[in-house]
Amino acid sequence: MKSTVESLAPTRVKLSVEVPYEELRPSIDAAYKTIGQQVQVPGFRRGKVPARIIDQRVGRGAVLQEAINDALPKLYQQAVTENSVRVLGRPEVEVSEVPDPGATDGELKFTAEVDVRPDLELPDLSGIAVEVDDVAVGDEEVDARLDDLRGRFGTLAGVDRPAAQGDYVTLDIVATVDGDEVDSASGISYEVGSGQMLEGTDEAVTGLSAGEEAIFTSVLRGGEHAGAEAEITVTVGAVKERVLPEADDDFAQLASEFDTIDELRADLRHQVEQTKKVEQGVQAREKVIEALLAAVEVPVPAGLVEEEVARHLESEGKESDDPHGEEIRPDAEKALQGQLLLDALAEREQVTVAREELIQFLVSSSRQYGMDPNEFAKAVDEAGQVPAMVQEVGRRKALAVALAAATVTDASGNTVDLEESLSRQAAGVPQPPAEVVEEVAAADAEAADAEVVQA
Repeated sequence: MKSTVESLAPTRVKLSVEVPYEELRPSIDAAYKTIGQQVQVPGFRRGKVPARIIDQRVGRGAVLQEAINDALPKLYQQAVTENSVRVLGRPEVEVSEVPDPGATDGELKFTAEVDVRPDLELPDLSGIAVEVDDVAVGDEEVDARLDDLRGRFGTLAGVDRPAAQGDYVTLDIVATVDGDEVDSASGISYEVGSGQMLEGTDEAVTGLSAGEEAIFTSVLRGGEHAGAEAEITVTVGAVKERVLPEADDDFAQLASEFDTIDELRADLRHQVEQTKKVEQGVQAREKVIEALLAAVEVPVPAGLVEEEVARHLESEGKESDDPHGEEIRPDAEKALQGQLLLDALAEREQVTVAREELIQFLVSSSRQYGMDPNEFAKAVDEAGQVPAMVQEVGRRKALAVALAAATVTDASGNTVDLEESLSRQAAGVPQPPAEVVEEVAAADAEAADAEVVQA
């Protein structure tokens, strides 16, 4: 087989392939067997029909067509491998020549146009410098964290005044459409301002005292009348405010392992500081990617952007021509640019992904979907997504390489050590259960150990 590659654009190539008849023979033999299993000829058992009889009954052309259809995917993949083409999507294949049905020689010729990962000129990572926010913890932030903790131990007490933001009210609700009652509920406890009920509820109940009612219109969210505009009547049965315990030593002993409120506040300050360090690390990662994208031109195949936009719209239940598609297109393109850049960086830095790293990533990802890690790993395997997961881990490792090489300073000019933040996050990932290890190993051991390469 002969194959050549021609660059059509920075992100698209054309493969030209020529396959001599002899190399098609295994596929032709397989085609005879396949067709022989499908036809029934008197005097011959199914699957035992001679080739010459199949040629008479079905036609040599049909056999060649079956053989070519079977061989094309393998021949295309062979051409991709021989020419080191890093494909990004499905090819557009055009067959230009096939062997003559009546002959035993000739060639199969076809071309395949496909989007590819662009060649990028990556900069020296040590020349990247970014600035992130300071890690400064104010007393008001500690107070807010303490108030949240006090809120868990708070109690509700009735008050004789109009309802205000943050109060809890007991509500009776009646909804009518065209004068007919379609829904009602009594004794509902609701926090004013939480936005957890029908649109307009917060505005309607604010300022009402016990025994007072308000009428407003809103669109129903559920039930057989979902989407209909209804007249809503709300009656306030009671108004209560949350009473927080005093922030003293007694509370510290009740709510924590500390004996004094000062010790508790010091621990809360430390918690806020650690949270800000994690946020600082996230900010550094985002800014390093932005700096790389500013230094490198990353062309993205238009088809890849279209697929990403379509996938996003589908996830939101929108049609492909929804105007929202144009709104998200720039973000979709930027996200794809970041992925292509990190793929190129992973290749340049020879990043590899060990099975243990893949498993930890799967365990962490399973939490986001609320799934058992073992079931999540199984679902990933069945969907054929193990290579994609390997690639994502590779991108994260490539970004870690860039972060380690870059200069990161805070707004005050101090050098930021991101190693502590990254190691702290890694330490928070539990060891995966043995059955998850087995599941992933069975899913795709080769992919898990493979070097990260765009496929």
